[in-house]
Amino acid sequence: MTRSDSDARVLLDLNNPVFQENLFALQKPDRLAVLETLNKLRQLTWTQVYRDAGLKWEKIVSVKPPAGVEGLYSLRITRSRRATAFRDGDFIRFLNIAPDHDGTYGRK
Repeated sequence: MTRSDSDARVLLDLNNPVFQENLFALQKPDRLAVLETLNKLRQLTWTQVYRDAGLKWEKIVSVKPPAGVEGLYSLRITRSRRATAFRDGDFIRFLNIAPDHDGTYGRK
């Protein structure tokens, strides 16, 4: 039996060096909040990610995605921070954690 793409469970790619640097630079409470969000994400299907009001998965239209990437997206990773990521098959590939909300959208 095959599942549709939207019914697939989300897989996490946390290997981007910028994302790792951002994560490890966070203060402990924020770092723990990020880990809680990541744990939540890996339990969801893609349909659930798109519909989850707390994550606020949004396409970033102000930044051109790199070649081969359909679109860049932001999602709430803590109460005060957003992460930039893109979907690659079943994977969500994280790029960074913005230090402020506007930084996610390429403007200050």
